[in-house]
Amino acid sequence: MSTTDPAWSTDNGAQALLRYAPEPAAALDRLAGLRPDFGEHDLTALVRTVSADTLSLPALPGAGRPTADDPTTRVVADFAEQFSVDVSAIDDTQRGDLADALGDRVGALVPVLYFADWIPRVRAGLDTVFGQSAAWPAPADRRDDESKTWPLINKFMVATAQLHELDPVTTELVRIRQARQHNCRLCKSLRNRTALQAGASEDEFDKVDDYRNSDLSARHKAALAYADALVWEPAHISEATAAELRQHFSPAEVVELTLDLMRNACNKVAVSTGTDGANVQSGVEIYDVSPEGEVEFGLEQPAGYR
Repeated sequence: MSTTDPAWSTDNGAQALLRYAPEPAAALDRLAGLRPDFGEHDLTALVRTVSADTLSLPALPGAGRPTADDPTTRVVADFAEQFSVDVSAIDDTQRGDLADALGDRVGALVPVLYFADWIPRVRAGLDTVFGQSAAWPAPADRRDDESKTWPLINKFMVATAQLHELDPVTTELVRIRQARQHNCRLCKSLRNRTALQAGASEDEFDKVDDYRNSDLSARHKAALAYADALVWEPAHISEATAAELRQHFSPAEVVELTLDLMRNACNKVAVSTGTDGANVQSGVEIYDVSPEGEVEFGLEQPAGYR
């Protein structure tokens, strides 16, 4: 791809997101304004602050810390910090502490933590590649109950899955890299049928673990390096990483890649709660995404797959 595309010089991160992915952008804006009510503890504000501080990124609107320091807020803050740093390190002790503190509200909190953790990463990635945004949208504060959270997350997931600028092999290589970084058992066991039909193979998938020293294409290495940056150091994405993206991808592809990374990162919800078990005991499970953006599991292996 040519780096002379005018969008590289005329759009900043926020403008690029709105230009190339208006429906996912709208869903993210609504999530940014969503603040489920956790009663006496404003846990939405707390996890937004902890996530941002941990990542060294600007927090979503409404961030803050409770005026009173109590066992519940300490447990939630510790869980949120580990969720952002390395979700694979959350163990049964930490899950048990969160369950003791919140009871059946755990299922309401963790999705809120997911978008508090990843919307700032998306913004940081796009601003690094396209240019610093003057201001990201400041959505209205919506103090809804948690029943609104998953429908809004699903709306974002479906809208992102309906983007089709990025080729399926790159999409799948990045997904597998991220699954292994987060150590999601389910995601590691999945293989995308469309990517396999487009020529992806287990040989390529095996190379993502040491992609820098592999013979994967420069395009694929650029995408994987960007994935690593957003997963591990989103506040310190190098100009070299951004330049490689601009060289090998179109602006629309970079926006889709960035949103795919957030979509993939929803596996952090399952990993953090220990509900990420694979559907198969051995081997892999074939999945695909319908034209409507819905995931279909348990499909037949394509002819020639090995």
